[in-house]
Amino acid sequence: MRWVAFMPLRANSKSIPDKNIRSIAGRPLFAWSLEQAITSQCFDEIYVATDSPKIRKIVLEEFPSAVKVLDRSAETCTDTASTESAMLEFHQQISFDVVSLIQATSPLTRADDFRMAKHRFVTDNLDSLLTAVSSKRFFWTKSAIPINYDPANRPRRQDFEGCLMENGAFYLTRAKLLRETASRLGGRIGIHEMTAETAIEIDDEVDWIVVEQLLLRQKLKSNRGTSQIKAFILDVDGTLTDGGMYYGSDGEALKKFNTRDAHGLQLLRENGIKVCVMSSEDSPAVAARMKKLNIDDYYPGIKNKFEVLQSKAKLWRMSLLDVAYMGDDLCDLECISRVGAAICPADAVPEIMQRAHYVCTRAAGHGAVREACDLILGKNLGMTITSLKNNS
Repeated sequence: MRWVAFMPLRANSKSIPDKNIRSIAGRPLFAWSLEQAITSQCFDEIYVATDSPKIRKIVLEEFPSAVKVLDRSAETCTDTASTESAMLEFHQQISFDVVSLIQATSPLTRADDFRMAKHRFVTDNLDSLLTAVSSKRFFWTKSAIPINYDPANRPRRQDFEGCLMENGAFYLTRAKLLRETASRLGGRIGIHEMTAETAIEIDDEVDWIVVEQLLLRQKLKSNRGTSQIKAFILDVDGTLTDGGMYYGSDGEALKKFNTRDAHGLQLLRENGIKVCVMSSEDSPAVAARMKKLNIDDYYPGIKNKFEVLQSKAKLWRMSLLDVAYMGDDLCDLECISRVGAAICPADAVPEIMQRAHYVCTRAAGHGAVREACDLILGKNLGMTITSLKNNS
């Protein structure tokens, strides 16, 4: 059987301008799920269909040999055109037995999802398959009619089986079914259940923010994870401080620090994680702060931070992958690019944010360092997508 993957990408996204090619966690949105499809090795060929020369160019830059790009007609790119119309147009050009429709708006899809879905499709001799997530929410119609439970016998959450919610990550469809019904689903239908965080399809800016943080955490965990971190090295101005310059009545330069950041660094040291602070400036105010915090590994006036990073790792007899680094500006770029866990404040420069494994929700001088410390200690990794969504 010939298996192909198909991702339709159109220009002029309505909800978020240029959504499909906008950078999220350092890569174009479409690249995340396409890369996982490639990694899965489930497909004989992978295609993107688009009406945009700009999208075509970016897709081929990301995947010069692994993905083929086809033209998509204007008729299948209107606001009222169905995705099935794009699938049928694709099938007129490409022969296949089974097609996987992949949605760019579900970047948390993993290679194992494709593998497990394909296995179920083949084993159960399915005609089509959809992806879904488990939901234990109680649903109602707008006419106040319950859909999936009896209010008179309201079940406890732990006793409620709930239901499966279609998440739109990807679909598997036999060519015969698509031709005969012009639908992606029909015949003998199966479901591949995915993890809870994949419930979000990116449709607005709130979705974007939540999913980007999940992708960054995913990158951080895949890069050895925070549980392996043995040392934390960080910058001062724009990281430990808010980057502002303050002056006393006598003209003395002052710095603003956050007490929660200091406590976070103390917690790291109490848990056996080494802490080192370096700065490109030589400030008496910073020196005084380091002395108060009993941080002996403080290096002021450093022009080449990566040299210090290397020397400290060598002295500590650990790999750079055992080190977390936090910085905010271009002078931190080489360090950010070489360590096992790269972290930056919410207001870091764009170049740093693109390279970081994790972008803090807090700004420099306002608890960003404490957030990084908590992440390294593993205090926030269990947060579910439900709580993230409810608090957004």
